[in-house]
Amino acid sequence: MAKTIKDPGIGKSSNRHAKRFINTDGSFNIKHVNRPSSLSESYNYLISISWWKFFLWVVLGYIVINALFAIIYIILGISDITAPTGNIFEDFLNAFFFSAQTITTVGYGAMAPKGLLFGIISSFEALVGLLSFSFITGLLYGRFSKPKANIKFSNSIILLEHKGVDSIMFRLMSGSTNVMIRPKIEATLALSQKGENKKYTNNFYSLKFERNSITYLPTTWTVVHPIDDKSPLKKFDREELSRLNAEILILVSYYDESFNQEVYQVHSYILKNLKRDHSFTPAFYYNDHGYTVLDHDRLDKTHTNNPN
Repeated sequence: MAKTIKDPGIGKSSNRHAKRFINTDGSFNIKHVNRPSSLSESYNYLISISWWKFFLWVVLGYIVINALFAIIYIILGISDITAPTGNIFEDFLNAFFFSAQTITTVGYGAMAPKGLLFGIISSFEALVGLLSFSFITGLLYGRFSKPKANIKFSNSIILLEHKGVDSIMFRLMSGSTNVMIRPKIEATLALSQKGENKKYTNNFYSLKFERNSITYLPTTWTVVHPIDDKSPLKKFDREELSRLNAEILILVSYYDESFNQEVYQVHSYILKNLKRDHSFTPAFYYNDHGYTVLDHDRLDKTHTNNPN
């Protein structure tokens, strides 16, 4: 008979409308309020966001800084940089392009500052440019060097009879061509139930799999939890399993030779999303030359096992 385990760090209190603990992207589903922020957090943010967001912030920062200096040059008088055109928009563009040449230290020579004041401002802008590009270079290095697991999980979680007992299965694979060395998996079942006081609480159980680790993973790994007498789900029938407010919290770790260290990734599945009597379609096959071909698009493909 399954026994509850200690809270893994999520909390015992729950709610009838409680959302999942872990999002599909591996982030924890926590809303922070009244949290003081600091400038140092910007580094962690900028090395964690997606590449397109990162470059969007870089371009936006570049435009804003040059626009601010262009406005300063316009206010002080653009005649000390180049001849005014009489059109405020064209003058702003000239000041913007001069700022871009200064902040990048390109200096084509078509425009140059005149006078002590403009010399001081343009020198300060050049310093801002050097510091900014040094900061961006550090961010690029941090983004490339930051250890990060690259595991792809199947969107589907299935319920299928396996070796005479109903079993819950999901599948995972490496998202890159690197072979996952000694991958290990741990899982906790978080079950939200209403108690006698009509309050919802979380109960936690350790889920056992047929195999909790393998030596290496070059293709796919179908993780199997048999619902036997040791399973906390044994007391529920198939219909009840799909109605449970339950989440399987998963932690996978493996040695990544690219970073030369062990990396981790979290994921979760909701039991309400169970596909009953489905099997995973094989994701790899052998071609005519005998090579193993791994199709990443097949990771989530399933087919029904309905005998009818």
